[in-house]
Amino acid sequence: MPHIASLLLLSTSTFLSVVAFAQQPIRPLPKVGSCPLGYYSSGNYCVPSSSGNTRGAIEKSSSSCPLGFYSSGNYCLSSPSNEREAIQKTGNSCPLGWFSSGSYCLKSR
Repeated sequence: MPHIASLLLLSTSTFLSVVAFAQQPIRPLPKVGSCPLGYYSSGNYCVPSSSGNTRGAIEKSSSSCPLGFYSSGNYCLSSPSNEREAIQKTGNSCPLGWFSSGSYCLKSR
């Protein structure tokens, strides 16, 4: 029985450590030109495909993407290893718990 309790504790702590990282949400985006990889056009939006390979994305606000993201047309897609969420920076600073990456703010771990 102690062995089962140890496995349960290990799997619970592993699950919690995975959940603690905030990844870029996968959600519909306003359409700006062509939709990014993994999204399709639906009216004035780019909608995530149901293929399971879709990555979270944000609109590109400058010529470069934030740390952990790569360019896909007018969007920045989260790279597969990225575990941070990004938002566009408003003004010169980021909110508490976020740090600056170019024209964006990334959520601290």
